[in-house]
Amino acid sequence: MKSTIIARLTLASAVAVAIAVSGTNCVAKDTNIQPMKTVKLTKHKNADFYLDGKFQVDKAKQAYFDMMAAYGYPVSDSLRTNMWATDFGLGDFANVGMGGIFWINNQEAGYFAHEIYLLPGQMIVEHGHDSTAKGKAKMESWHIRYGSICTLGEEGDPLPAEFKLPPSQAKFLTVSKGYMMYPGDIRTLNRVGAKHFMIGGPQGAIVSEYASFHDGDGLRFTNPNVKF
Repeated sequence: MKSTIIARLTLASAVAVAIAVSGTNCVAKDTNIQPMKTVKLTKHKNADFYLDGKFQVDKAKQAYFDMMAAYGYPVSDSLRTNMWATDFGLGDFANVGMGGIFWINNQEAGYFAHEIYLLPGQMIVEHGHDSTAKGKAKMESWHIRYGSICTLGEEGDPLPAEFKLPPSQAKFLTVSKGYMMYPGDIRTLNRVGAKHFMIGGPQGAIVSEYASFHDGDGLRFTNPNVKF
């Protein structure tokens, strides 16, 4: 019992010291990054995900589950049951779409935890977040777990040549600077309300997102054809 109390006090002290040293705004950086794992993933075409023009959600989810298996990413019953996949109503899932799961979205406490899944070269539609009656405009950070992404927004470098913008989205983009991100990298949106999007790298991507409360009514897509 005494050793347990001492251990808890030691942990509490360590947390207090960490906060005192780094301040309330800090980013942990993984200093023991391993080389990015190379996996063999199927190169999908839109025909793999549509039947008579209708988006096949189960086939889209399976493509993500196959990617997870290749990376050794654990698939819990909760993930398999609650994961979602979308083509944003644009009919171009092989190039424009995403999978995800909201682990936590707590309006009262104002925090959110989300996992993002992207196939190779797959783009999330450019968007921003506005405040709503339920909460402030969402602020977010991204933590790369597996694969890589290029995150695009108001800051950074031009899109690397190896990344191709889906032709269906080109005329709707308002931001074009970005950063490459690899396993262990963490980056935060430069300002609340900034337009942004991301594209999965050649090995796809599994990304953890940490954010303030997310209200879907505050989502603002630059492509007016999105149905989400």
